[in-house]
Amino acid sequence: MNRIRLYWLLQILGWGSIAFVQILFASLSSTGINQVQVWGFIVLAVFYLLSTHFIRYIIKTYDWFKLSIPQLLLQSVLAMLALSLVNVVVQILINIAFGILNPQNDFQLLVISANLFIAFLFYAMWFLLYFLFHFLDNYNNTLKYEAKINQIRLNHLKSQLNPHFIFNALNSVRALVDEDPDKAKNAITRISNILRFSLMMDKKQTIDFEDELNTVKDYLILESIRFEERLQVEYQIEDEAFNYKIPPMMLQTIVENAIKHGISNLVKGGIIEIKCREGLEDDLYIQVKNSGYLKTPPSLKPKADGGHGLSNTVQRLKLIYGDKARFRIFNSGNQFVITEIKIPKQRVTLEQ
Repeated sequence: MNRIRLYWLLQILGWGSIAFVQILFASLSSTGINQVQVWGFIVLAVFYLLSTHFIRYIIKTYDWFKLSIPQLLLQSVLAMLALSLVNVVVQILINIAFGILNPQNDFQLLVISANLFIAFLFYAMWFLLYFLFHFLDNYNNTLKYEAKINQIRLNHLKSQLNPHFIFNALNSVRALVDEDPDKAKNAITRISNILRFSLMMDKKQTIDFEDELNTVKDYLILESIRFEERLQVEYQIEDEAFNYKIPPMMLQTIVENAIKHGISNLVKGGIIEIKCREGLEDDLYIQVKNSGYLKTPPSLKPKADGGHGLSNTVQRLKLIYGDKARFRIFNSGNQFVITEIKIPKQRVTLEQ
């Protein structure tokens, strides 16, 4: 149902319900109610409907929603007072038109004041519901817009990682083509597996931890071919880790960073140790420890070109998990660098 139909449906149901309640209470009174009075209540409900539709036109035409809160409250109260006064006059005209006017009763100050108060109350209720619906609708649209923008950003970040990874993997194979063709063929097969997986997970926001880990293992096998005995790899993975989902290529990016800035800069090479465990609050802790030393902390802020490494990872964690995820990188003594990520075990903020 579109918004126009919903608006008219609520208008008719709302004012129709008020007319029904007024007729019901009048019929239960000691004097009862006749058919002419019933039509009087119906005509009054129609006036309520038309008058609120008119004020809606004024609100939209003059864009009251852009006013400050004090201005909006002032104009709304003045509008309700004006509508209530007109409503009291219309009630008298309706009574005259239907021949049910009682001058001794209808023109009493107490009766007029009571009708004015009731009309003001009804209009106040309408204003409250109308503005509440408008602000909630706008808030919902804003959330959808932000979710869409975040999804576009995530797709952009993932699209950066794929060609970046392919470039590094091909560099690893290039040196083997002439030196050891068999190893080169094996490496190409690994790359093929990784690319096939990359295409399968391209549209997914998160994937099973096991799938990501298998991709990382393929990648490290490729790097082991290049570094030979200079690269040692150890895994300490708790079984609970396989119950989690993580952003695709996140762990692979961290491992790639460890090799590029750690292992490759050491003449004797070094070790990469991957640990994954479940925390006390059902969080997944991923730790990548590599030989090396950080002379200066790496920048985790978005780069002008979008970034391909750690800044990319930090941005994706922020977009998917908000403040519930954590990323840090630090030295462990003088020989090792540790990169640690905490991922919550929960439904992510965007639809997959």
